[in-house]
Amino acid sequence: MTSIAASVPFRAPRRVWLTDLPVLLVAVVWGASYLAAKGITTTHTVVAVLVLRFAVVLPALVVAGWRGLRALTAAQWRGAGLLGLILSGIFLLETYGVVHTSATNAGLIISLTMIFTPLAEAAVTRTFPQARGSARAGGTPMPRAFLAAAGLSVAGVVLLTQGGGFTTPSLGDLLMLLAALARTVHVLAMSRIKAVEGADSLSLTTVQLGSAVAVFALLAAAPGTGASPWSVALDFGPREWAGLLFLSVFCTLFAFFVQMWAVRRTSPSRVSLLLGTEPLWAAAAGIAIAGDRPGVLGIAGAVLVLAGTSWGRRAADESGR
Repeated sequence: MTSIAASVPFRAPRRVWLTDLPVLLVAVVWGASYLAAKGITTTHTVVAVLVLRFAVVLPALVVAGWRGLRALTAAQWRGAGLLGLILSGIFLLETYGVVHTSATNAGLIISLTMIFTPLAEAAVTRTFPQARGSARAGGTPMPRAFLAAAGLSVAGVVLLTQGGGFTTPSLGDLLMLLAALARTVHVLAMSRIKAVEGADSLSLTTVQLGSAVAVFALLAAAPGTGASPWSVALDFGPREWAGLLFLSVFCTLFAFFVQMWAVRRTSPSRVSLLLGTEPLWAAAAGIAIAGDRPGVLGIAGAVLVLAGTSWGRRAADESGR
């Protein structure tokens, strides 16, 4: 993501924090989203809940971005649709994963995307990713600090998933790990599909979510994929509807518009740094509300994951500069 800090006019610290606080709130609600999803979803209702979650906000996105949607070319529609297929896989893996593991584990394991993405980009380009607009084309050799940070994060995940002793990681832990890899594929695809480079971000997001909802609806109609969205909606009580609306309105609609608003008022790097606190809030919600007890090994693993992802982000930024 290109830094636009130089183009953003100076603002007093108070004004900067007025921008930072909504972004930080997005990180908080994203961190809490794993616990919310876990509270309203079972193995048999994953697909139905995903249909309901995104069908609630999709009409609002279509209305808000109607002009941009009409301006998309056929190639942009195809590119965004392909990204939506990848996005549907991410949400399926995340939601099935959180059903089978703790909210704390889910939030911390998914944060490995920050490590996997530069590693994958380096593997594809054979160079360490370098910030756009750099004086040199290509990239720089992957710094040892980043490799060490990646190793630290992986070691942390191993300890985190063994909080109760050295046992086989749960199915949910493995699914969240696959979700982190799928997020990496999504990021790389967005940067390499040329057709979507000039697309309006609101339109691109709307088409992606629409494609994902279409996938979920097809799965829901297939036999053996669990309860139908309508039966799940009828069975929902006030608590379940509150959780669904939290995921739809706050974790999707609110989060997207805050990011669009904030990136025009501060630097993308600052936004990314604040959103990077998501695993902290996931762990806090899991421990404080759900009563997760990771144990000594789990706590040590959580610290290593947070330290490794933070160190890796700084190493990537320094290499780019």
